Amino acid sequence: MIHPSYSELMNVINSEVEEGEQPLVQSRYSIVKAAATRAKQIIDSRAIEEKLLKMPEKDKDKVSEPVLSDDEEFRLKLGEPTIPKSSNMKPLSIAVEELYEGKVKIVNNANDISEDE
Repeated sequence: MIHPSYSELMNVINSEVEEGEQPLVQSRYSIVKAAATRAKQIIDSRAIEEKLLKMPEKDKDKVSEPVLSDDEEFRLKLGEPTIPKSSNMKPLSIAVEELYEGKVKIVNNANDISEDE
């Protein structure tokens, strides 16, 4: 990873922490874990999209049965990239860019990430 650097990512992620509070991210490990978690969400979403594309047209039109489970619908929405130029990018690159642009946030100690609405 050349740009943004770990230091730049840490500065962006910790920029919203109020003075006197502990920074959200204190190590490279936290950034790597958050980026990997987000990349996994994007990968899962793409897999569900592929599943929909491979489904025969007659199955897509069935009204009686939902095409996706509630979990799949949630993962599909959660994994949608928040940056417009993402179609040619790899999931990890998208995740790093989203963190850098502040489109997703690291939440508390668990280092879970959430989309910034």
